[in-house]
Amino acid sequence: MFFIMGVSQGQKKLNFDQLIVCGRCGRYGHLEVYMVYSYLSLFFIPVLKWGRRYYVRTTCCNASVELDAELGRKIQRGEITSLPENIIPDSPAMLQSGRKRCASCGFETEEDYQFCPKCGREL
Repeated sequence: MFFIMGVSQGQKKLNFDQLIVCGRCGRYGHLEVYMVYSYLSLFFIPVLKWGRRYYVRTTCCNASVELDAELGRKIQRGEITSLPENIIPDSPAMLQSGRKRCASCGFETEEDYQFCPKCGREL
């Protein structure tokens, strides 16, 4: 007799969606919450899950931040329906260095341009 078993990582999108104006890129986007975990499978059936971590991600610029485990569990149970809009922090290096980022294409520059040299949109 032999056993087919393995350890792998899984990802599950939780039932959470919130419309925001992203503080990072300035566009409209949605906050989505994901749970990432490791699991043991026996004969291709997940048997045991461990190491659950929760992340929030924006759909506009794909910025993501890890959430506190307790907050993630509350979102998973449906107890929390909205998060603060500043949950995705601005890049501190950009704010301190005076760099500008185009909200449309993501081009970064230190020059004092009024329009993006890559796509032509206003900075």
